[in-house]
Amino acid sequence: MSRGIAVVTGASSGIGAATARRLATEGFTVVAAARRADRLQKLAADIGGVAVACDITRQADVDALAEKVASLPGELELLVNNAGGAFGFDYVAESDIDDWRRMYEVNVIGTVQVTKALLPALTASGAGTIVVVSSTAGLGVYEGGGGYTAAKHAETALTGTLRLELCGDPVRVIEIDPGMVKTDEFSLVRNRGDAEAAAKPYAGVAEPLVAEDIADCVAWVATRPHHVNVDRLVVRPLAQAAQHKVHREL
Repeated sequence: MSRGIAVVTGASSGIGAATARRLATEGFTVVAAARRADRLQKLAADIGGVAVACDITRQADVDALAEKVASLPGELELLVNNAGGAFGFDYVAESDIDDWRRMYEVNVIGTVQVTKALLPALTASGAGTIVVVSSTAGLGVYEGGGGYTAAKHAETALTGTLRLELCGDPVRVIEIDPGMVKTDEFSLVRNRGDAEAAAKPYAGVAEPLVAEDIADCVAWVATRPHHVNVDRLVVRPLAQAAQHKVHREL
């Protein structure tokens, strides 16, 4: 089935790359956006999509992304705000304010900038969908997670506000909140390149979620009939009953 254009941010790895690949199989023309142009070019070549090097915290890059989308044939039907990240596990009393600022910029400000830039095209399509890939960190808190949970709570607040403000317009707003997902980079980046520390959250967990599981969720919500709005989809591995409750086979 042929569909319209889908923009996926943070598409150079992990959930973003998996989502871009999955949406291409669903018939979307995928615009893959991220900072690492070399990875994007390979992905775009693999899926017959379009690569756009874009740092979503830079307005000029976001404007260029919107211009590229506008130049393509077809309607923009889907925006997947996936780009984000966590940096560090510092307690509030010892926190690095620059880390907090970076997390807010990429998870919140970046999402706002991309959404603002592409919303007119999504509305003009008559059947637009915005998917925000947030986190269960936006629904609770934990020690050492202050900066990340604050940013994700803000992203959740942004998503809910946007849904209220767009009520009556032909644009759905959907939030997906993954729990424990094992990808190549998220935990490694958060632990500043320490591979041993990055592996610890998944120790003893037989089957954490993987990027393709979240991509499956994105594809499912995006391909429901347009009158169906899945406000929020919380998805965790079977082994994770809550943020702090994880079954480990040690």
